[in-house]
Amino acid sequence: MRALAIASAILIVGILVWWLTYPQSSDPKNMRYVLWKAGVYKMDLDQATGTMIGDRASERMVVGKTKGELREKFGYLTLPVDATPYLRGCYENSAFRGKDVLFIRKSPWMVVFEGDKSTNLILVKGC
Repeated sequence: MRALAIASAILIVGILVWWLTYPQSSDPKNMRYVLWKAGVYKMDLDQATGTMIGDRASERMVVGKTKGELREKFGYLTLPVDATPYLRGCYENSAFRGKDVLFIRKSPWMVVFEGDKSTNLILVKGC
């Protein structure tokens, strides 16, 4: 019983330290974002796509997924024609013009598809 109490206390302290170490929601090590990636926590999806910019493993959430799976994770995907003028211009002047691409929500994340699966995740910037 004593060992269980000690283990529980250590776990609680560890979670508290993690929470206090990465308090900013824009940090990919933030507890809410990590739990959202794991599918355990519901996070604001626009905030999540912004946090993905600093996440070195963001491709793992997207590449190999179907459009349906991505809609389930991110809520909606945007056609290039419906994207902001900046994103649409970047797409039209890129090597991916004419390919099957969608943007994640209204974010600068462009997903390239071949067949039913996503093959590439591109952060559109500086075009």
